[in-house]
Amino acid sequence: MGKRSPVFKYIFADYAAANLAWLAFNIVRYYEIARLDGFSSLSSFLLYKNVILGQIIISGGWLVLHYYSGYYNKQFDKSRLSEFFTTIGTTMMGTVIIFFALLLKILPDSIRVYYEQLSYLFLFTFGFTYSFRAIITLSTVRKIRNREWTIRALILGTGEKARQIQELLNNPSAMSVYNIQGFIRLNQTSSPPVIDNQFILGDVDNLGTLIRNLNTEELIVVGESDDDLPELLYSLYQYQLPLKLPISHARLLTGSIKVKTIKGFPLFDVTNHNFSEGEKNIKLTLDKLISLFLLVFLSPIYIYLMFRVKRDSEGPIFIKQERIGYLGKPFIMYKFRTMLKDAEKDGPALSSESDERVTPLGQTMRKYRLDELPQFWNVLKGDMSIVGPRPERKYYIDQIVKKAPYFYLLHNVRPGITSLGMVKFGYARNADEMIERMKYDILYYENMSLMLDLKIIIYTFQTILTGKGI
Repeated sequence: MGKRSPVFKYIFADYAAANLAWLAFNIVRYYEIARLDGFSSLSSFLLYKNVILGQIIISGGWLVLHYYSGYYNKQFDKSRLSEFFTTIGTTMMGTVIIFFALLLKILPDSIRVYYEQLSYLFLFTFGFTYSFRAIITLSTVRKIRNREWTIRALILGTGEKARQIQELLNNPSAMSVYNIQGFIRLNQTSSPPVIDNQFILGDVDNLGTLIRNLNTEELIVVGESDDDLPELLYSLYQYQLPLKLPISHARLLTGSIKVKTIKGFPLFDVTNHNFSEGEKNIKLTLDKLISLFLLVFLSPIYIYLMFRVKRDSEGPIFIKQERIGYLGKPFIMYKFRTMLKDAEKDGPALSSESDERVTPLGQTMRKYRLDELPQFWNVLKGDMSIVGPRPERKYYIDQIVKKAPYFYLLHNVRPGITSLGMVKFGYARNADEMIERMKYDILYYENMSLMLDLKIIIYTFQTILTGKGI
């Protein structure tokens, strides 16, 4: 993309709007209330320490509230209608919070005054905030319409469907956000390409180099054959870019995935899910705060278990395994060791209840899920979430996707310490049981919400307290 509107423009606009709204509100408050309470002039009231303190705290508080509304997450792909409703909803919530937390106790005891002051605060805040946002958004829309700002994208495919999508996105009469950089030849032995060779930049095998050299921002996958598409999509997660597909491929996904068109074009984003932008921010913050608290609060238990694991059997205290996480990115996951040293010297092997490789202490830790405690460090680092689909090793993923290629959907969210699959199914002893457990994780993916996360955490506590972790 060219120079897109950076998020700091919206942040600065919101901060300026909050300051102007608070100033305008206090001017009105002076003439209606404060001058009757002993303030001799408007300047003396506006320079009053509580008013100035409110100017600082409230302006910062509005930015925090806007962040948790998810408004700043997608600065480019904004709908003017959704922007209006997001702004009005956040403003109503913030106004009520400010009124009851700061203003109610200092206003005259009058219902009429309460309603008037609440209305003033809302109207000023919404008016300034939405006006400033609309100016930035309309400027963005104009730049998109004039193609000053575009998303740099590659089309993966060289057949008739790819040509049709390219023509649609490049249509001068359409308000397209895309700048199609070229086409990528897929490893499919179907019909010959209909795209001119000069526009075919290479194969999937050298896609990573092309993305880096061209600063590509999105991938549009338009294969002629659907048979190899799931495996292709899975291989594309390593590039950590949005993956857009034509709506005709929607049947490849599970039925409850919501399909959204992109700027009116028949594309949908397979790297997106139903979790709102605001919930994403809230979940991420709670993950970090809870993990930090538990790492400190449970430190005596960590120290005790480290001592017991070391004394129980020969080998390291922690097991470090490479797992596949968010957007297919590998990461190192930590667990307390529950098996004998060199338990997997012959290769990866899942455990069972009667597994002789598991130590006596390991059986107890697995029963109460204590071996998972080090993963709060993974959450604090950003590799994992507290609740999310369990991360698997690539060795097992390669087996799973042969029977259930839609497994790649689970990489659209951060993996979790606990999951719906873990509380409803438990540990898996083979790839088939992994697939059975995955069905619960797909159900979670299709119905993600903070309330569902809370329910899973409660179920997890029940599992821990009853010792039914195995």
